[in-house]
Amino acid sequence: MKPDSSPNGFLESFRHALDGIGATARGRNFRVQLAAGAAAVALGAFFRISAGEWIAVALCIGLVLGGECANTALEAAVDLASPGQHPLAKRAKDAAAGAVLLFSLAAAVIGAVVFLPRFLALFR
Repeated sequence: MKPDSSPNGFLESFRHALDGIGATARGRNFRVQLAAGAAAVALGAFFRISAGEWIAVALCIGLVLGGECANTALEAAVDLASPGQHPLAKRAKDAAAGAVLLFSLAAAVIGAVVFLPRFLALFR
């Protein structure tokens, strides 16, 4: 089927994307990660971080949340393809979860680099 290039088709693709984000947002992990992202934005505003730091923080938030959406999509596809337990299904799901964990760890390191010196300065 040929993709719809009409303006309505373009808007429809955004609706589908928002539906996917909404479905992922019902999960606990996404909500925790979203709260962490909101906290990072609040801290960034409080500490008045630089434009470069904002870019790093925004990329981290986007990668972690996007990774969680991709993980949710992969889990759903694996469940559809392999409703029973299978070692390869487990491997795929574990690898996708591992990717989100790696994104989260990298985000935590970047958050520490950006915010830890500012927190320490508050207590000096």
